[in-house]
Amino acid sequence: MKRMNICLAVLLTAAAQESFAQQPHFIDGYHGGVYGHYPAGYTRFITGQLQANPYWKINLEIEPETWDMVKVREPQAYGVFQQLFADQSGNGRIEYVNPGYGQSYLYTGSGESMIRQFSYGMQKVREHFPGAVFTTYSSEEPCFTSALPQVLRSFGFKYASLKNPNTCWGGYTRAFGGELVQWEGPDGSRLLTVPRYSSEALLPNSTWQTTAWNNSKEYLASARAAGIANPIGMCLQDAGWHNGPWLKRNAQYETWRNYIGNVANKTNVPSWRVSQEDIQVSLVWGAQVLQRIAQQVRAAENKLIAAEKYAAITALYDHVPWPQQKLDTAWKSLLLAQHHDCWIVPYNDTWIDKVQHWTDNTIAVSDSILQKNNSATYIRVLNTTALPREEWIDLQGNWKVIDSKGRQVPTVPGAVKVSVPPMGFSVYRLQPVTGGENYITPETLETDLYRITIDPARGGVISSLIVKATGKEMVDTKNNRGFNELRGYFYQEGAWRSSMDTAARIRITENSKARVSVEINGFIAGHPFTQQVTLTNGQRRIDLKVKINWKGNPGIGAYSQADNYSTEAYRKAFYNDSCKLQVLFPLSLSPQKLSKDAPFDVTDSRLENTFFSSWDSIKNNVILHWADVTDGNTGLALFTDHTTSYVHGKDYPLGLTLQYAGRALWGRNYDITGPTEVNYAIVPHNGNWESGSISNEETRWCEPLQVLSATGGKDFSLLALQDNHWQVSTLLMDGKDLLIRLYNAGGNSGQQQLSFNGKATQAVIEQLDGQAVETLQRRLVAGKTIIRLAIPRFGIRTIRLKNVIVNN
Repeated sequence: MKRMNICLAVLLTAAAQESFAQQPHFIDGYHGGVYGHYPAGYTRFITGQLQANPYWKINLEIEPETWDMVKVREPQAYGVFQQLFADQSGNGRIEYVNPGYGQSYLYTGSGESMIRQFSYGMQKVREHFPGAVFTTYSSEEPCFTSALPQVLRSFGFKYASLKNPNTCWGGYTRAFGGELVQWEGPDGSRLLTVPRYSSEALLPNSTWQTTAWNNSKEYLASARAAGIANPIGMCLQDAGWHNGPWLKRNAQYETWRNYIGNVANKTNVPSWRVSQEDIQVSLVWGAQVLQRIAQQVRAAENKLIAAEKYAAITALYDHVPWPQQKLDTAWKSLLLAQHHDCWIVPYNDTWIDKVQHWTDNTIAVSDSILQKNNSATYIRVLNTTALPREEWIDLQGNWKVIDSKGRQVPTVPGAVKVSVPPMGFSVYRLQPVTGGENYITPETLETDLYRITIDPARGGVISSLIVKATGKEMVDTKNNRGFNELRGYFYQEGAWRSSMDTAARIRITENSKARVSVEINGFIAGHPFTQQVTLTNGQRRIDLKVKINWKGNPGIGAYSQADNYSTEAYRKAFYNDSCKLQVLFPLSLSPQKLSKDAPFDVTDSRLENTFFSSWDSIKNNVILHWADVTDGNTGLALFTDHTTSYVHGKDYPLGLTLQYAGRALWGRNYDITGPTEVNYAIVPHNGNWESGSISNEETRWCEPLQVLSATGGKDFSLLALQDNHWQVSTLLMDGKDLLIRLYNAGGNSGQQQLSFNGKATQAVIEQLDGQAVETLQRRLVAGKTIIRLAIPRFGIRTIRLKNVIVNN
């Protein structure tokens, strides 16, 4: 009887497999986790469904820390899930498709943050599932950025998917191609990928789905008509839903690993060079709550990267123990603050509090590594970039400052001019002095590089900006809009309002041999604002700041949706940046071409303008660190202290989004709850972004010189790079080895030189997963280790220097 039952089971299984083989392919699974959504007892539900439905396969995008909780709360279900997960072959039923530690959107942070999302996330997943294999990257939300192919390949991934059919609230990728494409990144890396098919339309009467969400007859028919032999739909369900198999028995469920590896047609696969503008994403840019979260994340990210580099320098130079545990804590806090839910549902008080806690922790740990002490007799001025730097820095008080060679350096009250070698520090001795010259001369507003005129009658806009070296006037004086003007549509008043509507008071707060700083006090729609313009001698970047002290909670945007907000309506006010409050920069450049940076990438824009007003016409108008406009001969870059949107068009000046107030996603009110404060900057330059060295200015903007306490000593430089377009993304210690991550931010792709101030027994290029790729030749010249290597434009390379000893 037992034998008959076994035979019957085999026959039924074979019949079921034949039946399911005739069904269309589908990607099912779960998205969420302990911070987003993962209710108690849910692992038991998943394992129960897997056991009850042996035909079912799932793909997981679960926050890795979730399993720490599951192990404690559901130990039995946790053990069963580990057993089900153990088979990681093509026939396995579970694939982990996004191990990102904080499930970040990826385009909102630095390239180094993207790497850490995967490295820390994969490490945590393998703590619970030691045999985990990471083959395919996929996400239920648009957690994509153009540089992913090289990062994923370096971690050992083979495939990717660019679909997110059932959670498109924050956007979607451009429809392109058919069954498979070779996703090509900016460095030339390729990854076999399932795209959002050119036949995969946005779903009518929805603002969160494409037609691939449920394998409808129409979707499958359109795919086959486009020549796709094996179409596949997708839905990673929210953890907490109790549907079990999404399409019940009406699908052949797949893991991405098996579908791409064994089902999809891999002949004649076209290559697709994915631009950042093919990632068509939109958040509630300008909303005060999102702005503050983005600023907190950026500040923590910048501080941590500097602290990590300094930790490596001091481990080698001062023999300070490498603070691995501290750095792990700081990185994990930052990665969680980059969670996509922080950005798309920022109105949730829990997320606001969490981001504050996480970023505060990251900054506190970073400051403890940087060891700042305002009462020191000696200071180290730290430079964490690969560029030698000569700059004026803030130094509270009035000092006589002596460098390590006994020379007095230029000072003014509150500032000192320093010279710092690449990836290292200079040491200065401080002697307090009384008195000191007062250089304030209200009649003057110029430095060695620029001459600026500000018009108080027109609200304090910059009426002229002359680049002294060329005599070039950067301001389009014929434009109706003002340079550094604040302008937006106040829908409760039914009127456009501008900072130029009323006169402003101008006060020069400093005009010394170090810098000139101007304070502009004016009004916009009756709300007082203060702008600061600071020019520093010898510095190309012009620093700007605005603070608006709102009276009440004005509505700013295209129109009010207080009474008529519809989730399904394509048109929504928050999409329309043209009516949000902006700071504008009309430029005397024609014709204008715009470029913008992204994680490990720079995109030359193909947009005629940045404006759209509905969900089905999203354009990528995201500014990460900078956007640059040039006419080929001259240009100007705009920098921002947080990820947001920019504005620009054929007949519209470059600008930065400052404020939106009104209804947005899920009908929530994005209110103004306090002052708006934003730091931004402009950099006039010759040529385009590359010849104008805008990536170098980015490193100066993100990694300012740090003033640290010291007990004396001499200057020190850890390493130097031949190509000044190459950047050091991070430095890491691994025992006695130093890991140096380099990024070619648009420089020469031929061999260039790296000079290390010390000795190493070996130099090896490694993948991000630790696999050795190539051993580099080393030369010892005057006690320094010289190596040469090539990095493609926008490529990254990690170099392991083994058993390093530095020259003290």
